[in-house]
Amino acid sequence: MRKLPLQQVEALHSDHSPIHGTVSDADGDVLVRVSDNPAGYTIPAHSHRQIQLLCAFSGVVQINTERGSWMIPPGHGLLIPARLQHSVEMLSDVSIKSVYLLTEHDDLAARMLQVLGVTDLAHALIVEAIRLSDTPPGTRKLALVLELLTAEIAALPIRPLGLPIPVDRRLSALCRAYMAAPSVTERLDDWAAKLAMSRRTFTRFFQRETGLSFVAWRQQASLFACLPRLAEGVPVTEVAMLAGYDNVAAFTTMFRRRLGTAPRNYMRASLVR
Repeated sequence: MRKLPLQQVEALHSDHSPIHGTVSDADGDVLVRVSDNPAGYTIPAHSHRQIQLLCAFSGVVQINTERGSWMIPPGHGLLIPARLQHSVEMLSDVSIKSVYLLTEHDDLAARMLQVLGVTDLAHALIVEAIRLSDTPPGTRKLALVLELLTAEIAALPIRPLGLPIPVDRRLSALCRAYMAAPSVTERLDDWAAKLAMSRRTFTRFFQRETGLSFVAWRQQASLFACLPRLAEGVPVTEVAMLAGYDNVAAFTTMFRRRLGTAPRNYMRASLVR
């Protein structure tokens, strides 16, 4: 990922600070905000007093919290609990649309920190809410749009795009190194040896730290690494090779198993909006 000049980073920080303040001080039950950011920029750790649905309308972002990391590809969002510290890392040029919900919503509890697919209806409602954002408070059309949007958020489909990051520093370092350079040839026994553990001990340790088996976590991490490249238009064949797959068919099978469609179809469907 490219590194931004310090002056540009400071300017972006300055742009985001007023937005966070405006959101924190707002009285409305539902707010909608827009943020366009370049690849390589990270919004520093912060929190909101509202529930936030952070949607990537284009590009790929990674949300990092103490509870784990989540990849948000185009056409998806993450429901972030109120007052949870999180940073937002731009893995490509990104257009973010965020919906903030001030009031409690019991029907959203099961969807917290879940990657959600943004339906066509939700997409259209967010766009319309943004268009109407300058209208006087209480405008009937805006109120109806926001009411329907809130109901639609509670029905958004959950997507399997979470990636737990271990608390243990040694294991976390191995996981982050793998995310930077994924390879399906990585073996459990090699990781166990690096941590001076037996295979059985490491297996239990890894499961306890991540909630996933080593193989399941490795596949998910590989998927994480691939999505930004696909979003940038890198050919599927090249992405498959970079992920350590000997052939495109094996990569496509893994991708389809995780996301329900082939890589080309998936990114095409996400980007046509």
